[in-house]
Amino acid sequence: MLFDNVTVNLKAGDGGHGAISFRREKYVSHGGPDGGDGGNGGNIIFKIDEGQNTLTYYKYKRKFKAENGGDGSGSKYHGKNGADLVLPVPPGTVIKDAASGLVIQDMSECDTFVICKGGRGGWGNRHFATPTRQIPRFAKPGLLGEEKEIILELKMIADVGLIGFPNVGKSSILSMISSARPKIADYHFTTLAPNIGVVSVGDERGFVAADIPGLIEGAAEGIGLGHSFLRHVDRCRLLLHVVDISGSEGRDPIDDIIAINAELERYSPELAKRPQIIIANKYDLLPEDADLTDFNEFAEVRGSEVIYVSAAMNMGIKELVDKTFTALQTLPPVKIFEAEYTAPELSEDTGSHEFSIHREDDLFIVEGDWLRRVMNSVNFSDRESLMYFQRVLKNSGVIKALEEAGVSDGDTVSIYDFEFDYVR
Repeated sequence: MLFDNVTVNLKAGDGGHGAISFRREKYVSHGGPDGGDGGNGGNIIFKIDEGQNTLTYYKYKRKFKAENGGDGSGSKYHGKNGADLVLPVPPGTVIKDAASGLVIQDMSECDTFVICKGGRGGWGNRHFATPTRQIPRFAKPGLLGEEKEIILELKMIADVGLIGFPNVGKSSILSMISSARPKIADYHFTTLAPNIGVVSVGDERGFVAADIPGLIEGAAEGIGLGHSFLRHVDRCRLLLHVVDISGSEGRDPIDDIIAINAELERYSPELAKRPQIIIANKYDLLPEDADLTDFNEFAEVRGSEVIYVSAAMNMGIKELVDKTFTALQTLPPVKIFEAEYTAPELSEDTGSHEFSIHREDDLFIVEGDWLRRVMNSVNFSDRESLMYFQRVLKNSGVIKALEEAGVSDGDTVSIYDFEFDYVR
């Protein structure tokens, strides 16, 4: 079975912490702070792999994390930048936000896309030296790398999609018009995954056709195989609706067309409006005196051209290819899904400023990932470093939120391992 839809969790690398360091060397008159900056965290990048046509790479591993940046050190040494993590995806993959379902990027027009940016490395304490603050005992923490839960959805890139009930000859037709060699047998659901083939019309011209596994009534609700593969006709500019004109399966071809188009309408009204050419296959099985008047009138009312073919006898195949190519010249290019998702902006100081406060009697507990990282850079025995920490709490809204939660003078505030008495 084709593996074409998967949810994965991504985490870019965190930036390394800036270093708190001072140069103290004998006979060196100008010492002072020399803490190096932290390295940047690695990005997570999707890259098109032309050799893939499924998302099997993500079948057994769903969580990916890029390398963190290294911490800075003394002597102005910069921390190592984290390595980028490059993940392969097949052409036609659409990246969606898992929570909202909105499109982040369609990997049909770009070769690479940065999905999660690594956190920037923090500044070492040498950046905070001023004429009045010559011994800064604090540094800047690295920013957190972006984290996302996304859906990877493969929508094959094909100009033409062959649709129709099982066993009407879609795979046989694809094998006749292209070099594709799908599995063909005389039973339902022989095709368990979409097959794709390049159709040549000479002079280096042609088009791409996809054989979509057989649809049945109820496919839009997930019955049979159709629901799994309807997404693969989303991009098709033209639909070749294949029917068994001989009725060898005991079904009426007009009823088949009505039923399949009803499923397309239920799945996507836009998809149901795509131009269709009706391919009446197995024409060789009809008796010579067969009356096709009702079928032709039905197609005329629908506004669809009919081409009578026999894949088994190679009848009408050239006409099918020529008319399909001609029709494509008047249609817009393959559909590209526009980006719909806008990522929330992060603060330049410490990443997301989200935090929570809960109260236990007179103890107010404040938690937030960014606060933990800030505290890693604070020297609580140094007055200037404490003042920096107080400014962070005020500017980020923690103090205001504590007051709204009912904190009063003398109450204890706990931020991880650090506790202090609140004084207004």
